[in-house]
Amino acid sequence: MSQAARQDRFLGLIDEHRKILHKVSGAYCRDAADRQDLAQEIVVQLWRLFDRFDERLKFSTWMYRIALNVAISFHRSETRRRRDVVPAGEGVLEAAAAPPDASERDQNLRRLQRFIERLDPLDRALVILYLDGNSHETTAEILGISSSNVGTKIGRIKERLKKDWTRTA
Repeated sequence: MSQAARQDRFLGLIDEHRKILHKVSGAYCRDAADRQDLAQEIVVQLWRLFDRFDERLKFSTWMYRIALNVAISFHRSETRRRRDVVPAGEGVLEAAAAPPDASERDQNLRRLQRFIERLDPLDRALVILYLDGNSHETTAEILGISSSNVGTKIGRIKERLKKDWTRTA
């Protein structure tokens, strides 16, 4: 395959699976500039590794694996970098996040997003893949854990969500 054909194939696949970039970067970055930086870093890593892509695999599975690994690394480096930043209190964040006229659905989505943001990087990846409708087998393949472990972890995350949801309701 020529370099131009390879590049066209890559760009076509990225465009077809663009939602994965948005889901992953949105789950690991709150700030728009950070989301853009992360999405750009994911695309760079995908391009660097594109020669290793096995055509027998689904591109989305391969893309998720790389995107989540890059996002987890990005999240860890950002966490280290921001250790000295004084966090705003919970009340300040809630006041800024929800305008008074926001619908109940919007408020529930914000609550869910805050819950997901508090998860550790692996659990956050699990939730993203679960909400995207991936099977336990596909999720296990992407994350490199067993399918039964996926089911167990998702069950535990759901229980935590239920407890948190009723506590904050």
